[in-house]
Amino acid sequence: MQLITTTGSETAANAVIRLNVLDDVLIARQPLIKGLELKAEGIQVLEPVPSGHKVAARHIDVGQPVRRYGQIIGFASQPIEAGQHVHVHNVAMGDFSRDYAFGIDAKGSPAPTAETFMGIVRSDGRVATRNYIGILTSVNCSATVARAIADYFRRDIHPEALIEYPNVDGVVALTHGVGCAVDPGGEALAMLRRTLGGYAVHPNFASVLLIGLGCETNQIPDLLAAQGLTSSDSLRTFTIQGTGGTSKTIASGIAQVKSLLAEANKVKREPVSAKHLIIGLQCGGSDGYSGITANPALGNAVDRLIAAGGTAILSETPEVYGAEHLLTRRAISQKVGEKLIARIHWWEAYCKRMDAELNNNPSAGNKAGGLTTILEKSLGAVAKAGSTDLVDVYEYAETVRAHGLVFMDTPGYDPISATGQVAGGANLIAFTTGRGSAYGCAPSPSIKLATNSRLWETQEEDMDVNCGGIADGTMTIEERGEYIFRMMLRIASGDKSKSEQHGYGQNEFVPWQIGAIT
Repeated sequence: MQLITTTGSETAANAVIRLNVLDDVLIARQPLIKGLELKAEGIQVLEPVPSGHKVAARHIDVGQPVRRYGQIIGFASQPIEAGQHVHVHNVAMGDFSRDYAFGIDAKGSPAPTAETFMGIVRSDGRVATRNYIGILTSVNCSATVARAIADYFRRDIHPEALIEYPNVDGVVALTHGVGCAVDPGGEALAMLRRTLGGYAVHPNFASVLLIGLGCETNQIPDLLAAQGLTSSDSLRTFTIQGTGGTSKTIASGIAQVKSLLAEANKVKREPVSAKHLIIGLQCGGSDGYSGITANPALGNAVDRLIAAGGTAILSETPEVYGAEHLLTRRAISQKVGEKLIARIHWWEAYCKRMDAELNNNPSAGNKAGGLTTILEKSLGAVAKAGSTDLVDVYEYAETVRAHGLVFMDTPGYDPISATGQVAGGANLIAFTTGRGSAYGCAPSPSIKLATNSRLWETQEEDMDVNCGGIADGTMTIEERGEYIFRMMLRIASGDKSKSEQHGYGQNEFVPWQIGAIT
């Protein structure tokens, strides 16, 4: 990244950023006014350009590609003059070939480092970053009961309920809106069961109650069988109909949680290798700075984590669309690269079937922040994956077993995406945002990274890290990457993230719904 400094009485110092010598656009570090001279580029701003948006560095003919990061982000839908604002009004999507070059940039494992955090080691050797009791539901019909049980143990409502159990982080109910009126042998129910199964055995839960209604399609015995699970003292299952009604079920659930608290409280933290960390990578409410500041800084932290033996899960398949060739080049084998492309093709077919297009993302907020097309967002989004090899590709909520950088197929909608990552084993989430997304992800803590200093200053109560200084040169990607990595270890060791302090996490459990409801 190169910062371009302009001088003179009618110019502003460091007004724009050039990311690559091949780029057709510059990124505004501040609002650019009409008539501003960008002497280093030899152009004059022809119209107002908001902060984080793009200004043309040269003339672009209609139909010609527009490049940022040295990569195509779209095509000029009308002639664009040097100095004009470049955005949705003059840039459109278009088809173009991408060289997947499977594995050409794979470079092998990084030099190993030894890093530790204070984790919770379960009796079977799994390592947790938090210690919750979880309440899951097989169907929407048991959601009210599950929440009533969890509410009994809320510290803000009944502070005395957990006062004797300081090592228990809380009791959380993770409910959803499906589980019935679906094909019992179809992909949608299989995906829901895979998600619930992943949460049922997540190491951040000391124990779990799984509650159903009794007559739903998603029968609990079938769910357990499909996931290779059995009921036990730490995985208790029951239904409203079998217990005898709502009030009896709530009373039974409360009593069962009480009986589990003493054992759950016995945990202690101890030093463990960072290889036990599985980080889910998210970016939401993005802006024009996301791919310049927070995402590459997070990518630097990911490289450090992987060198320490840990795992990072890149996801949001629609948000790597147009940048997937940068990942296939890093795949450890052609087979791994082709698994990623297969998911891209699935999404193309899925959108066609739904009469939609992959470019329905960026959102309105993303566009207001300066992102024009999904190609532009994707190129910035992959930066949070760092620079190590892509070692495997997983389907939604599939258990992640590899160490290193992996990819999980998910939608771009953050709650659905992170739900799949946690089901796959993520015990920490790192979430970059330029617009101010408020988000948590129980039972795994979520670290929020602000892409710009304005957001940090206005919404610091929700942000854990400010990466805005990268854009103005007051901090480097490497410095911020080291800071983020150290914060990951601290949060994994028990320090509370901002979203945890505010109580986020229960409502953000959103399994992916892809099937027909009948």
